[in-house]
Parts: sequence; C-alpha cells; structure tokens
Amino acid sequence: MHTDQATAWRGKTAVDSDGDKIGTIEEIYLDADTEQPEWLAVKTGLFGSKISFVPITDATDAGDDVRVGFSKAQVKDAPHADPDGQLSQQEEAQLYRHYGLDYGESRSDTGFAEGATGRTGTAGDIDVTADSSRGVVGDDVSGPETDGAMTRSEEEVSVGTAQRETGRVRLKKHVVTENVTQTVPVRREEIRVEREPITDANVGEATSGPELSEEEHEVTLHAEEPVAEKRVVPKERVRLDKDVTTEQAQVSETARKEQIDLVDGEGEPAEGTDGLHGTDAGIRR
Repeated sequence: MHTDQATAWRGKTAVDSDGDKIGTIEEIYLDADTEQPEWLAVKTGLFGSKISFVPITDATDAGDDVRVGFSKAQVKDAPHADPDGQLSQQEEAQLYRHYGLDYGESRSDTGFAEGATGRTGTAGDIDVTADSSRGVVGDDVSGPETDGAMTRSEEEVSVGTAQRETGRVRLKKHVVTENVTQTVPVRREEIRVEREPITDANVGEATSGPELSEEEHEVTLHAEEPVAEKRVVPKERVRLDKDVTTEQAQVSETARKEQIDLVDGEGEPAEGTDGLHGTDAGIRR
C-alpha cells in the first residue's frame, strides 16, 4: 500500500469486518526500515479517550470508512501502547501476538507518517526489573515493568444525572360552535270586545253623533319576539408552567477490579494460602 493512500485515511472512521464502528483514525504509523504503512492509530473508548493500534494488513477503503480485517472486540482488547510517535520493540511484539501475526527477529520499529524514526533493538526484547535487595524479578506482560511491586486497580462507578428532552406541550386556541338554549318570556296583544249598557253616565257620549251612520274603529296589536345578541366577553387566562418532582431511580453498572492471587511455579495456588483477594487479604505462613 502506498504511503499517500494510507495517510489519506486520517480522520476517517475505522469499521471492523462486520461493519461495526471502531473509532476515528488519528494517525498512520510506518515501518522505520521500509517506510511502508504498518499500523492504524484509532481513537476508541468513551469520547475517543483511548488510542488502539490496528494492523493495516487487509485494510481497505469503504467509502467514507476504512474496513479493517479484525473484529471490534479484538481491537478493544489489544495491548496498550503509548501513542508517543513510535512503538517499542516490546509493544510491537505484543500487538503482533495479539492479532495472531508473525513477528520476525529483524528490526522492525515504527514511527509517525511524517518520518519520525523508531527505537533500536531486537524483536521480542522484554524489560526485566530486578530488585537485588528483595530478590524480586518482574515480568509485566501488559507493559514496561516499573518496580518490584504489583499495582492492583479497580473501576469506580460515579453516578450522576443527565438532562434529556421527554416531550413538548403547547397551548393552542381555536374556535368551536355550540348551541345555547335559554327561555325568555314574550308578550303579545290580543283583541277583547267590551260591551257596556247605556246609562245616564254615558248617554251623552252615546248620542253625540248622528242617529244612524257607518263607522270604523281600528286597534293596533303588538307582540314581542325573542331575539339574541352576541358579544365577546373575556372569561379567563390560561398559561403553561412546569412543576419539578423528584423520585428515586436506581442505576446498575458493572465495575471491574483486579485480583491478586499467590501461585506457585506451576500456576497452582501456593501451599498454605488461599491467595490474595482485594486489599484486605494477607499471606499465611
């Protein structure tokens, strides 16, 4: 593979053989002897906080992605190597063993694509730290040996809260029509004929006209009709507000921790002890 083609993969997404996302390609590492692309440095882990090294062997273009020939789980479990611009002989040998690749005895260090050179040494070198005063020899299979003590670590779970949107509510006003029925009294005038006899009291009015004549009297009748008048009247004001309630929620998460056991040369539990578990166990003598 040409170096120019490999360096163009910076910033692309690395996916495994099944198409699952592994992470973002941060850098390309070259073989210091041949100057050919050898490793992809991929940002993995939560928020891309970890750099994992993936062999560039069988890596191919897949559109905006780069497909590698290894599974996401295999890359996740790869031995840790510091992304300091070069890989040590020990780091490279451990990575080759992890991915099931052959590692030759000749020098094959790696460096950044910009041309930084790697360290010298022979393949398979292992750093050994000896404490002559204590008679302790270290053999750290996961990284450089530091001193005669073994560090036990464990994961701690921090629980907090994160705010997320659960929905939206709006007030929406629209006009509807309904029937309103009310009862109201209405009046109407009806004709009534009154008759009164001629008496001394009304004889004068009765005989004031001609003796015989034709005459008409007219009375106007009235009646009330129900009518409806509409007007807009404000009734109430409506607004949205929020109340906050608090409830107890349980969060379950797994946390890993290292356990230190005391074993003999055959890998069996040492005689006279049940092993070291956690930080409270001791050694029986």
